Amino acid sequence: MAGASQLARGLDSLSSAPPFRTQFAALSRFPNGVPNIYLGSSVKLCQTIVRNSHPIKMRPMCSTSFGQGTEDTVKKTVGGHPVVVYSKTWCSFSSEVKYLLKSVGVEPFVVELDQLGPQGQDLQKALEKLTGQSTVPNVFIGGKHIGGCTDTVKLHQEGTLEPLLVEAGAKKSES
Repeated sequence: MAGASQLARGLDSLSSAPPFRTQFAALSRFPNGVPNIYLGSSVKLCQTIVRNSHPIKMRPMCSTSFGQGTEDTVKKTVGGHPVVVYSKTWCSFSSEVKYLLKSVGVEPFVVELDQLGPQGQDLQKALEKLTGQSTVPNVFIGGKHIGGCTDTVKLHQEGTLEPLLVEAGAKKSES
């Protein structure tokens, strides 16, 4: 990585050049040491890349429409697996759902939101926007939102969970 003086020269030229002069908000660093610059009132995240003869280049790291990419990720994940459980490792309700599904012979695709850092929080917000449910576990079978732990256990007690799992292709019919 380039030296601090090269970075400082680049930042000086960036902050004095319109339209960035009034929009420059903050400089911080990613854990790997690469600097970040936050710009504008919508706080777009831009990663600075210091290269040999070009002191600073920036590229946006996320779209301006917050959450759309995250919502698309949820939809793609849910559509790509017969059973998806959005979970947190410490949540007893999440553990109960995962245990229930495994006990009926299904290996769900599990996304542990608390293991994903800020992306996990974004996914949980996207899930709430898509389903109206802000808690975990958040269970999907055959691309359809089932609900949480209480809803999944209720389906099992009523005898309707396993037919849903068979219909979704997560389990073979036992007839």
